[in-house]
Amino acid sequence: MKMHSAWLASALLVLPVAATPALGGQSATRGGQPADALAANLALPFASDLTGARRVPIFAWIVDQAGSRNVWIGGPDIPAHARTTYAGDEGIEISEPQLSQDGRRLLFVRGGDAEFPEASAPNTGIAPEAPEQAVFVADVAGSQPPVKVGLGHGAAFSPDGARIAYTRKGEIWLWSGDAAARRLATVAGSVEDLQWSPDGRQLLFTEQRKGHSFIALLDVERRAIRYLGPTLGQSSDPIFSPDARQVAFIQYRDPPADLKDSTASFWSVRVADVADGAVRTIWSAPSGEGGQFAGTRGRNLFWTASGDLLLPWERTGWMHIYAVPAATGGAPRDLTPDANEVENFTPAPDGKAIVYAANAGNLDARQLWRTAIAGGKPTRLTQDDAFVFRPVFGGDRLAATATDAQQPAHMVLVEGMKPLGPVAIASTYSKPDTIVFTAADGVQIHGQLFRAKGPAPHPALIFVHGGPRRQMLPGFNPMHYYSNAYVRNQQFAALGYTVLSVNYRSGTNYGRAFREAPETGRGGASEYRDVLAGGQWLAKQPDVDPKRIGIWGGSWGGYLTALALARNSDLFAAGADFHGVHTLVRSGDPSLSPDAELKARELQWQSSPMGSIARWRSPVLIVHGDDDKNVDHDQSLLLARELTARGVPFEELSLPNERHEFFRYGDWLASYRATEAFFARTLKSGK
Repeated sequence: MKMHSAWLASALLVLPVAATPALGGQSATRGGQPADALAANLALPFASDLTGARRVPIFAWIVDQAGSRNVWIGGPDIPAHARTTYAGDEGIEISEPQLSQDGRRLLFVRGGDAEFPEASAPNTGIAPEAPEQAVFVADVAGSQPPVKVGLGHGAAFSPDGARIAYTRKGEIWLWSGDAAARRLATVAGSVEDLQWSPDGRQLLFTEQRKGHSFIALLDVERRAIRYLGPTLGQSSDPIFSPDARQVAFIQYRDPPADLKDSTASFWSVRVADVADGAVRTIWSAPSGEGGQFAGTRGRNLFWTASGDLLLPWERTGWMHIYAVPAATGGAPRDLTPDANEVENFTPAPDGKAIVYAANAGNLDARQLWRTAIAGGKPTRLTQDDAFVFRPVFGGDRLAATATDAQQPAHMVLVEGMKPLGPVAIASTYSKPDTIVFTAADGVQIHGQLFRAKGPAPHPALIFVHGGPRRQMLPGFNPMHYYSNAYVRNQQFAALGYTVLSVNYRSGTNYGRAFREAPETGRGGASEYRDVLAGGQWLAKQPDVDPKRIGIWGGSWGGYLTALALARNSDLFAAGADFHGVHTLVRSGDPSLSPDAELKARELQWQSSPMGSIARWRSPVLIVHGDDDKNVDHDQSLLLARELTARGVPFEELSLPNERHEFFRYGDWLASYRATEAFFARTLKSGK
C-alpha cells in the first residue's frame, strides 16, 4: 500500500541528515554504523543520463536523491551544481537532458514516463491531477527558472541552438522562443529519434507504426514529409552524413516464430540520397552467425567525418564494432576484436577513433577503451578499481558514468577519473565475490556472492535480475532499479543473509550464444536451470542453512521467483515476487499452423509458474504497482487468486498508481522494508 503523506513528510525531514554528508564523499552512517542503513543508502544520490555539448567541454546529467530529481551541470572548468531546484518525493521523472552545441542552453523533459513517453501520464504521487509531461529549456549559466517549451518529449536543439523541435502523440512541434510553439506535422505513428540536419533545414526521425517503422524527413520551412526507402520491416538509427546530403539507417526483420534460430540474413545498412530519395544498400549481413540484428545499449549507427559508417555486429558471436566505408561499402573491419562484448560506443569528435565500454579480459567488469578507426591496438582508458559505462564527449573531453562496490553511479572525467561532481559513499559495503558454478546441463553461470555478517549457519537468498537482457556486476549498477537492488542485497548481508545474485542464461555480456540460449522463457524456461543450480550451490555451502533458502527478484526476476516456488518449494522456503510474470501464454502467432500454435501454447503454459502451481507450498510476498506498463498488474491479481484457492500463504503489497520501476523513493523503501520483514518471519526465524 502507499505510505501516508504525514509519515513521508516526517521521513524526508530526517533523511537529508544522513544523506547530505555523502554528497561530500562521507559515509551515510553515524558512528560507523547506519542509523537506518536501508533508508540512508537508498537515499544516496544516483546520477544518470549523462550528455555533453558538442563543441565545448560542458556536461549535464540527472541526479535522483531520495526521489527528488534535478539536472546538474559541470565540466573541467565548471564546478558541478544543480541547475534545477525541484524538491520532494513527488514521483515525477526528469529525462532526456540535452545541451546545445555551444553549451549555453539546456533542454530536459519533466513528467511522463521516459520508457513509455506516449502512454497515459503517470501519477505515482497521487496528485489531484496527473503531472503533465513537458519540455523545458534553461540557460546553462543562468539562475532563472527553466521555461516550459510545450507538452511533449523527444526534444532536439537546432544546430545553432535557437530552435527546439519536439514531439507529442505523433505530432512534431517547433519552438523558437519568440512566440508560442507551432505544430509542424502530424504522422500516423509515434515519432522517435528526432534530430536536425547539420544545416538546420530538415528534421530526421523514425516513425514507429504497428509492427514496422519508417525513416522520415521533414522539411521545416515547407512542412513537407518524405519517407526514405520504406520496407516491410523495421528501420532504425537514422543518421545524417556530415554534409547533410545523405541519410544512413539500419533495416531489419525478426525471424518467424518457428524459425527463430534461422541463420538467414535479416538486416542491412542502407543509404538514402536526400535530394532524390534514391536508396542503396551499403552492406547486408551475410547468413550465419550475426545474421539477426542485435544492438548495443545506445545508438547503433554513426557516420564519421572520415567517411566511415560505424555499426555493431555479432559475426564472432560477440558484440563488436565494425567500420564500413560509406561511399563504397565492402567488407566491415572489426575495430574491437579483443573486446569480448561491447556495451556501447561513440566516435571521437575528430572522427578518427571510437571509445567504447566493454568487458575485455574480464567478463564481470566494465572498462573504457579507445581505438583508431584506421586500425591499431586499442588503448585501455580506465582501470580495475571501478566499473565505467557509457562514454560521452563534451567538446574534446571524455566523461562517463562510474560505480564501484561502495559508490553509486556518478559522473567522471575519464582522464584521471576525476569526479565531475560530489560522490556518495556507502562505506560499510564490501565488494561481493565473483563466483562461477555449473548448471545441470553443463552451462557455466556467473554470479556475485554477498557474504553474510554474523554467526553461521546463515539463511540465504537467491537474487534474480529482470530483463532478462541484463548483467549484474560486483558493485553498484548504472541502472537505478538495480542500484536499489544492490543496496537491498548489501543490507540483507548485513542482517545475516548470504545472497547469491545469479546472471542466468538469456542475460547479456557473455556472448550471443548465452544471450540467445535455446529453450529460454516461453520456449522451456531453460534459464531456471541456472536459478535452481544457484540454490543447490548455496545449500552445499558449510555456512548456509539449507532449510532456510529464499529467492527474490523483479519483473523477469519475479517470474523466476514464482517459478522457483512453484517447482521447488522443497528447496526455496520463501520468496519475494516483484511485479512478476505468472502466465507466459500468448495469443496466436500467425506464422504458426494451428497444430504448431497449440503445441507452442502448451509449452508456454508449462514454462509458466501457473503450469506448476499445484506444487507450490512456500510463502511468498507479492509486490506490484497497479499502473505498471511493463508487466500487467493482472499477472499478480491472477497469482493472488490462485494461491488463495490452494491455501498457499502469501502477503501482498499493491501500490496504487505506481509504475514498473517505482517512481517514488517512498515506494522503494516501503517495498524493501516489507521484503525484509517478510524474510525475517519466514527465513531468519527458522520457521
